[in-house]
Amino acid sequence: MSNAAETRRRFTVARAEARARLDRILADHVPALSRSRLKNLIETGRVSIAGETITEPGYRVKPGQAVTLVIPPPVDETPRAQSIPLQIAYEDDDLIVVDKPAGLVVHPAPGNPDRTLVNALLAHCGASLSGIGGVRRPGIVHRLDKDTSGLMVAAKHDAAHRGLSAQFATRRLSRTYNAVVWGVPRPQGRIEGAIGRDPRNRKRMAVRTSGGKPALTRYRVLKSPGPRWSLVECRLETGRTHQIRIHMAHIGHPLLCDALYGGARSRGRGEHLRAALALCPRQALHAARLAFVHPVSGAELAFESALPADMQALIAALSSDDIQER
Repeated sequence: MSNAAETRRRFTVARAEARARLDRILADHVPALSRSRLKNLIETGRVSIAGETITEPGYRVKPGQAVTLVIPPPVDETPRAQSIPLQIAYEDDDLIVVDKPAGLVVHPAPGNPDRTLVNALLAHCGASLSGIGGVRRPGIVHRLDKDTSGLMVAAKHDAAHRGLSAQFATRRLSRTYNAVVWGVPRPQGRIEGAIGRDPRNRKRMAVRTSGGKPALTRYRVLKSPGPRWSLVECRLETGRTHQIRIHMAHIGHPLLCDALYGGARSRGRGEHLRAALALCPRQALHAARLAFVHPVSGAELAFESALPADMQALIAALSSDDIQER
């Protein structure tokens, strides 16, 4: 495990470099990194020009522009097995379905080099996971944000991984989420908007008019006891980073307790409302249902997970007369 800090490389675009692709000019200035590594750094928001995050490798640079590249510290190539308790919804020789708690990172990355779901799976499943789906993400088919709870499936061998990944790509692997949002959306709807890196903040994603990847979320309101908040069900047709959080915020109904996309409303107003929000110290989002075809047996499988205690406590507090009357 590395304790190294991130490093920054800065340079100014020379006149002779005008109109060069960003990935190409970075390769010239930082020859120690491969083109594929530089492309990944660009696409993950690690490059800025004149203070604006650029996520397009083909961006054409201009003379005099100040380019900054942030290189995160290295992560161990091979995660180690760590004994971490898992809540298992289903398991056989081919795959495992876990109910991930909020706060657990899915796979090692800068800032979270270990104590992840991958480390736990390696300890639980043994060496069969090694290399399945990539060294750093063995067995992982899809992921959840650190602070999103709920159901995930992981493969135990390469054939299962290929089968599940194909279902994910063709949208046969169905994922349904429950979220608590501000306000009252229309009873049901379809949110379509391409998602890409926020050019103003590399830690955020955003709905983009250009440069993003297509994204589609369907939702329906399950409960709306007043004008303040609603419990909604969201079904993903695509799997983009932070998709539900971004899409619900885009239509004016961000998730409660979402510090990244909830805006000022995530803090709430009034003593009783602030106390209610404190019961759920993360975005109010839970992967409640997962359905897919078993990649080996062909059986149709479906799993459900009840709302976790923090979201139940939040909803109960929000339903109190003290909040509804204010």
